[in-house]
Amino acid sequence: MSTALPLETIQRLLGPLFPGSMGVRLVSVAQDRVIAELDVRPDLCTSGGILHGGASMAFADTLGAVGTLVNLSEGKGTTTTDSSTKFIGAARVGTTVTGDCVALHRGRTTMVWQTTIRSAQGKLCAVVTQTQLVTDLKP
Repeated sequence: MSTALPLETIQRLLGPLFPGSMGVRLVSVAQDRVIAELDVRPDLCTSGGILHGGASMAFADTLGAVGTLVNLSEGKGTTTTDSSTKFIGAARVGTTVTGDCVALHRGRTTMVWQTTIRSAQGKLCAVVTQTQLVTDLKP
């Protein structure tokens, strides 16, 4: 039913893409949950030395896409159709955030994922809910 891609293979796929340049590191990947880490580097921050909101959103979007990827049937692809982010706390430069992305819905045509992003101290930084559309890949 789904593509059985090992974590290492998915990490290699991300490498040359935007998530790779951000430094997204997958920790664990399952059909209903994806966990990853991201170092808060100066180039991912606002002028105040905190993780930029766009970086948080891109981090979460990547995890939802990876979650969908491991649930796809052969010949299927995915794209984000909707994303909602609630910013709650800050992550400071020089620290590492963790994203914990869980499936809320894994359907045939759409999947919904919710990612919580926490600081190294476990403080909640953001909650992101997104919908992924399942598409047909063209030959």
